[in-house]
Amino acid sequence: MTVTCQSISDLSILQEGRNVLSIERDAIDVIDQTLGQPFIDAVRLILNTKGNVIFSGVGKSGHIGRKLAATFSSTGTTAFFVHSDEAAHGDLGMVKKEDVFVAISFSGESDELLTILPALKAMGVKIICMTGRADSSLAKVSDVSLVTPITREACPLNLAPTSSTTVTMALGDAIAGACMVAKHFSREDFARSHPAGALGRRLLLKVQDVMRSKSLPIVQPQTPLLDAIEVLSKGRLGVVFAVDAYQKPEGVFTEGDLCRLLRKSVDLAALRLVDVMKSNPRLVSPKAPAHAALHLIQESQINQLAVVDDETQQLRGIVHVQDLIAKKIY
Repeated sequence: MTVTCQSISDLSILQEGRNVLSIERDAIDVIDQTLGQPFIDAVRLILNTKGNVIFSGVGKSGHIGRKLAATFSSTGTTAFFVHSDEAAHGDLGMVKKEDVFVAISFSGESDELLTILPALKAMGVKIICMTGRADSSLAKVSDVSLVTPITREACPLNLAPTSSTTVTMALGDAIAGACMVAKHFSREDFARSHPAGALGRRLLLKVQDVMRSKSLPIVQPQTPLLDAIEVLSKGRLGVVFAVDAYQKPEGVFTEGDLCRLLRKSVDLAALRLVDVMKSNPRLVSPKAPAHAALHLIQESQINQLAVVDDETQQLRGIVHVQDLIAKKIY
């Protein structure tokens, strides 16, 4: 059958989209209202395990299992996915008695899952099932049964797994969320498992990870201004810092300061850096979060910060706003 885009109106497209969302939303509401002791038991079983959480399923249930395994692993609970067919042909060997096995099958009658359950029971592995039927074979042999009944699939034909997959996914996410709270899983913990993500960079990167520490543009306060300007130019950071005999920053002079000075038509050769530098430059610790340095730069409306040792206050480096942007610290 050939269907053209003219076969359905824009209004009908929107209406059908809303119908699907409404049915799936109602299905989640039912699970929310019936959440009880089995959910608590499942969470405690996972929290108390000394092993891993293994998800398994076939077809759409398998896709959900893979996603939930990834969610649990990234939120503080070691988990992985094993395909039911592959488990029956050798992969079951990676399951240990200390593990918790989460079997996903909406019908609860998946032959692939039911085939491996006796072996798991014999090993002493605890089994949590996620199924749509409380009277299913899977529910009867599981230690904890999480039942997700639905009145209908959101598919217009009431055939394709839609509502059933949505509620199963949502229930799995709910378990992961409860485990996160119980483990006091923090933003920093999440960042450690997502070092390449925006949050990971924001929480993990320190100033010392992005600062410049070699060939720093520094001079003494009494340095002739023309010599200081030469150092500023060669440093390519748009700044020169004045440090004392102990390498502690005393002042700062930027390209912007130079431009403003040139407008005054002063004799640069007659000046020393101390005559024109700004005292008390903005400082930051090398151990401070990189995003904190960016905030200070933006707040102070400058481009650079002097990085100083926490104890000695000696200059250790310079962090430039472009260095932070290059590391995608926003």
